[in-house]
Amino acid sequence: MRRRAPTLEDVAREAGVSRATVSRVVNGTRNVDPQIQDLVRRAIERTGYAPNRAARSLVTRRAETVALVVSGAGDTSDAAQHAFAARVFADPFFGRVVAGVVGYLRPRSLHPVLMFAESAEARQEVLTYLRQGRADGALVVSTHADDPLPALLADARLSAVLFARPSRPVPLSYVDLAHRDGARMAAEHLLARGCRQLATISGPLDVAASQERLAGFRDTLARHGRPYVPVAEGGFTLDSGIAAMSDLLARHPDTDGVFAANDLMAQGACQVLRERGRRVPQDVAVVGFDDSSVAVACRPQLTTVRQPVEEMAARMARLLDEHIHGVHTEATSVVFEPELVVRESA
Repeated sequence: MRRRAPTLEDVAREAGVSRATVSRVVNGTRNVDPQIQDLVRRAIERTGYAPNRAARSLVTRRAETVALVVSGAGDTSDAAQHAFAARVFADPFFGRVVAGVVGYLRPRSLHPVLMFAESAEARQEVLTYLRQGRADGALVVSTHADDPLPALLADARLSAVLFARPSRPVPLSYVDLAHRDGARMAAEHLLARGCRQLATISGPLDVAASQERLAGFRDTLARHGRPYVPVAEGGFTLDSGIAAMSDLLARHPDTDGVFAANDLMAQGACQVLRERGRRVPQDVAVVGFDDSSVAVACRPQLTTVRQPVEEMAARMARLLDEHIHGVHTEATSVVFEPELVVRESA
């Protein structure tokens, strides 16, 4: 015979509390004594009780799901949309964001749903999904400065938190990094090494973080009497780093120090320098940005500016959770501090 599934009453008897108390713990009500919560959770483990999510949603009026949205302002063709998704999954940065988000959500029985919003139609799908209550809010990673999704979410008064400050002010919470300070650390480190002919590989200049990193590097060198910095624009990819480093060497063959705006481009720069017979760091010192897995896989291992992506993503998820539960009713910002991690490349 099929065994009967445990019920709230079974948990209540096991814990020695009322059914109403068990219901409050299961539904995440905040005014339950922590000792009682522990008692009920242990009883749930012993009985094997599994809450009915549909029934729980009727009580809490929450989906217990959040949308993790990767958004842009790109082409609407099928080929372009497939390329957009492929770039996202190939970038170690996005994997770190997912790890941070899931690390926060999983212990709280919250579930992320990945959505792409690289076209007007896709953005409307995200808005509809949220308006229908199929997710309690959105965690948004924008890949383009002209991304209209943050403003659409704010206008619709939907719960959302952004990874990175939006280029156009909107009343939404966000987490970000002090990018200029990170670029300053890179510049000062290269100068302290004795580099005199400095250049930089920027990220795509329609991205706010790229603009900030470039501005921080330039400003620091200007304060040290260096008014001109050769720049080659990259796309945060390995191939774009290879192309940018090749361009810099063609225009400025005496370059002896390079700051790349992410680790993938720094890895590409190291590859080109190695192929051209330039030793890293003896002939050309290279500093990256992010401190991703690429930094330790690169040869030589990269000196880089650490961006604590996992911690930032977890904080983004926490902010959204607090907005959903009414802990925060106003938009807020959290800015993390970068850290220079010195390895072999500079």
